[in-house]
Parts: sequence; structure tokens; C-alpha cells
Amino acid sequence: MSSRLLGVVRPLLQMGLIPQITLGIIAGILLAVVWPETAQSVSLLGQLFISALKAVAPILVFALVTAAIANHRQGQPTHIRGVLLLYVIGTLVAAVVAVIASFVFPTELTLELPEVSGNPPGGVVEILRNLLLSAVTNPINALMEGNFIAILAWAVGLGLMLRQGRDATRQVVNDLSDAISGIVRAVIRFAPLGIFGLVANTLADAGISALLEYGRLLGVIVGCMLFVALVTNPLIVFLHTRQNPYPLVFACLRGSAITAFFTRSSAANIPVNLNLCDRLGLDPDTYAISIPLGATINMAGAAITISVITLAAAHTLGIPVDFPTALLLCVVSSIAACGVSGVAGGSLLLIPLATSLFGISTEVAMQVVAIGFVISVVQDSTETALNSSTDVLFTAAACRSAEVRESA
Repeated sequence: MSSRLLGVVRPLLQMGLIPQITLGIIAGILLAVVWPETAQSVSLLGQLFISALKAVAPILVFALVTAAIANHRQGQPTHIRGVLLLYVIGTLVAAVVAVIASFVFPTELTLELPEVSGNPPGGVVEILRNLLLSAVTNPINALMEGNFIAILAWAVGLGLMLRQGRDATRQVVNDLSDAISGIVRAVIRFAPLGIFGLVANTLADAGISALLEYGRLLGVIVGCMLFVALVTNPLIVFLHTRQNPYPLVFACLRGSAITAFFTRSSAANIPVNLNLCDRLGLDPDTYAISIPLGATINMAGAAITISVITLAAAHTLGIPVDFPTALLLCVVSSIAACGVSGVAGGSLLLIPLATSLFGISTEVAMQVVAIGFVISVVQDSTETALNSSTDVLFTAAACRSAEVRESA
């Protein structure tokens, strides 16, 4: 019996990670449709997978960034400046796409939902202030709470100081980084089981009935994200590298977007992205910094969500939106998106900030946020998939563009 079972399991174990994840998705859907009660009971698999990723991500980022900077030598290229430029351009372009789509496909909302709780930020200045304050948090608290801004700040500072340290000390930092990376690879091997549990539980809990009422709004949001992922992002990469971008785009979507869609957390997907960058052969000194940084500030999907839902609220209330205000919304939503915390639903509480541009009261804005939570089963998953896969895409584009310039 055991040999027969092993004969069935062995081909599955020999498959690549992406085919295994695909099978996990299919199995989760079938289980949720056929046995919804059982589907809810396997949610523990998904919870364990997400918890493991979230637990290892902070210490992994701290160790990788510290090791990368400590071992960096003067004159050794890192391409971070190019990655940051692409992050800013990509987020702003995504906001513009969302605004244009909202004018072409205007959406009305039913603002009769009960108010939801939350403390939205009062303005862009408050967001920037919070970002600065979070950067100087106690490092132990930062690791415990997953505060990646502070983790990056402390890792950069420690790495710079360790440049003057002994070779043996820097080797210890490298060994620690390698050991934690090994733990991450072990966790990622359980991704098919984790995603199976996440898919089954999500479909069993929400189904699709909750999404039908706001199908048009969801369609605009998801359509914008697909357009950015398949049109504008490839165009940005092409202009930067002068190479066919689609092989790289599809590699990032397969390797990063699938897991990000179901984890719904840019922070939890950091280990997956670091693993993908390694498989793509990118510069470790670059991606060790750019990937955790991207999980914090590269939020094209969040900019789309904020812009579309804000303009839907304005259209519902009959508020006219002129071109200068729409342009200002693009800038505000891009800046606000950088303040998204990198966890599920992080963009929704920033909607009141954007709606304040049109004089919409906080009470109404929070009702709009409630609608966002209704569609978040798909919206937030798609948003995270776009955000996280774009981190790898732009990192790869910057690295390959630099390699072309250096070889010319």
C-alpha cells in the first residue's frame, strides 16, 4: 500500500513548484465547490503557510540587507537608483491608467452600508510623518511587528558600520543570511499545500455572490491592474532595456504573482520574490535591498484601487472632476500608495485621504471603504499580485539594463 502511495506521490514531488501550486489551486476550488464544510476545515494549512512566511520575512530582510551592504565594496554596482526610478514611474503611470479608466467607465456605488471602523490618515503630510517615525522604531519591535521601514533603516545602518569590521565578522553575517535563506526555501516548498488551504477557505467563506453586486467596480479595478501588468509595465521595461519585455513579464507573473494573489501580502511574498530573483540570475546586492524596499513603497495596485474607488464615490455623489483635480488625484494616490503597509487591505483605509480632495465627508468615505472590503476577496488579491510581481520585474529590468550598458 505504501509503495503504491509513493508511486502516486513521487511524480507530484518531482514536478516544479509552479505546476504544484496550480494543482493546489485546482484542488482548492474543487473542494470548496463539492465540500464547502470540509474546505473551511483545511484553512489551517493556509494559515500556517502565511504565518511561516510572515515570521521569517522580517529577519530574512534584515539579514540579507545587512550582509549585502556589509560586503559591498567601493565601485561595485548595485543599480538601486534605477530600480527606485522605475518604482516611482510605475506607480504614477498606474494611477493615471486608473483615472482614465474611471472616466471611460464611470461607476456608481450604493452608499447605504453601515459605517466601518478605522483611523484613516489625515493627509499626505501625516503619511510621510508616520513613515519617518516608523524608520526610527526600536529594531526589536520592528522585527516583532514586521515594520519593514525600520528593518531596512537598521539593516542599512548596521551594514554600513560592518563594512569596517573584520572579514570573519562579515563572514558570520553571510553565513547567517544563507542559513535564514535555507529556512525560507524550506517554507516555500510547502506553498502548494498552503495555497490549497487558502483557496478552499476563501471560496467556501465568500463564494462569488458577494462580488456580483459590485461587479462593475471590481471589473474596472481588475481591468486596470491587468492593463498595467500586461501593457504599461512591459512598455516601461521595454523603454528601459530596449528588449522584448514579455518573457520577463510572464516569468515574474508565474513566479511571484500567483503566490502573492493568495497570500494577499507583499511582506509575506518577499521570500518568494527573493527566491525568484535568484533563479533569474539577478545581482544579489541589488535585489537584497530592492525587493523588501519594493514591498514597502512600490504599490501600483494600491494607487489603482485608491483612484478608482475615489472617483466612483465622486461620480455617485455627482461631484464634477476636472483635469487638474484628476491629475492631483494621481499624485496623491501615488504618494498615499507608498504608505500602504504591505499587508492585506492596506490600501483601503487610505481612500478617505483621496476622497477628501473632493470634499467628501469621512462618514461617507468610510462607507466607500466598506464597499472596498466587500470586493477585497478579489481586489486585494489582484492588487498584491501586481505589486509584488512588479517588484521583481523592475529589479530585473534595472539589472539587465545596467548589464547592457556595461557590456557596450
